[in-house]
Amino acid sequence: MRFTLLTIVMAMSISVAGQQQPPREWIDPDTGHRVIRLSDEPGSASLYFHQNPYTPDGKKLLITVPNGLATIDLQTRAIDRIVEGRVNVIIAGRKTGSIYYVNAGTVYATDPTTHQTREIAKVPVAPAGGSISVNTVNADESLLAGTITEGRVPNDQPQQPANRNAPNSRGQAGADNYPGKESMMERRLAAHLPMQLFTMNTKTGEVKVILRSTDWLNHLQFSPTDPNVLLFCHEGPWHKVDRTWIIRADGTGLTKLHSRMMNMEIEGHEFWGADGKHVWYDLQTPKSQVFWLASYELESGQRMWYNLPIEEWSVHFNVSPDGKLFAGDGGGPDSVAAGHNGQWIYLFRPHERKDWNSPDLPDAAKMIKTGYFETEKLVNLAKHDYRLEPNVTFTPDMKWIVFRSNMFGPTHVFAVEIQKAQTSKK
Repeated sequence: MRFTLLTIVMAMSISVAGQQQPPREWIDPDTGHRVIRLSDEPGSASLYFHQNPYTPDGKKLLITVPNGLATIDLQTRAIDRIVEGRVNVIIAGRKTGSIYYVNAGTVYATDPTTHQTREIAKVPVAPAGGSISVNTVNADESLLAGTITEGRVPNDQPQQPANRNAPNSRGQAGADNYPGKESMMERRLAAHLPMQLFTMNTKTGEVKVILRSTDWLNHLQFSPTDPNVLLFCHEGPWHKVDRTWIIRADGTGLTKLHSRMMNMEIEGHEFWGADGKHVWYDLQTPKSQVFWLASYELESGQRMWYNLPIEEWSVHFNVSPDGKLFAGDGGGPDSVAAGHNGQWIYLFRPHERKDWNSPDLPDAAKMIKTGYFETEKLVNLAKHDYRLEPNVTFTPDMKWIVFRSNMFGPTHVFAVEIQKAQTSKK
């Protein structure tokens, strides 16, 4: 009996020790930057890198928690649970700050301060055997956009979680990379299932189909500034698709932003600049060999490509609100830069190659401009499992970079200060 009791006590002690919270704050010994833990509950996660998580006043950050949604006050770090239950989060509205999400086939919006919730619209009924998703809200919060898929791939395996931020049974946020994803992508692309790209009026619930296609439509993102422009992709293995497109909310202006020009060239993980004038994307010419963060300016069609070494490639990139800084979340051993890339949160300062981009050069206005990044490491993620992608975002005041990580075990939300701790004001 003593042995059994001792075993139980030891097991309980180990369990309690294993559940100890990560440190609330520390200085990364490898970088000199201050890192803070913003979340309290294991299994909390920041949003996917292109989903807007910030209220318009810049004061609150939207996160997912194991059984709902919460906001974090970026000044006091106070956490406020605003939605109970497992829901599919969309974004924080850029005009009102309302938190948009889907729950049981209905889109809702919750005020992050008063918690007052209103029903926006019923999600259209999916066709037999098909599926439907609502993914984005436009800049003035007058329209939602989503996709309808008619049918499914025969004998398909379980796919990526519908809400990549939702925690799983272990309290971890849903993994972005999962077993069988590559083969699923191949099967799904080859199926050419009919799809519809639609908008939904947030006041009337009116649904309009703006594009029909047998390409796999995904990654929907309304412009942060123009309520009538929608960014989306042709999903699939990147070397087989011309991925990045825009379309107007009335269905006009369908434009491909990048065309592959060599075998095994890949580009993707597109996202808007905060100014709404530029679309940025990861570009490799070819895959795993030459790395760029590329942009397309909507008004002029001008292209800018920033080169970076393989060691500094990141699964996702992002840009600061003023467009002057970039961040990356590194990559794991199974990422596209496998065996070379570093497991870090990176800060990138862009530099244009003035001599190469001279307007006096022949046909200069038509040519791609190039540059490079001056790189600074912010957080060592050597202990992070990259099946969960960190997904970096800049805070609106541009003082911090927010990310999610399982470097201590369960997933939590963290932020790293851009200015080094030795000179920061605390």
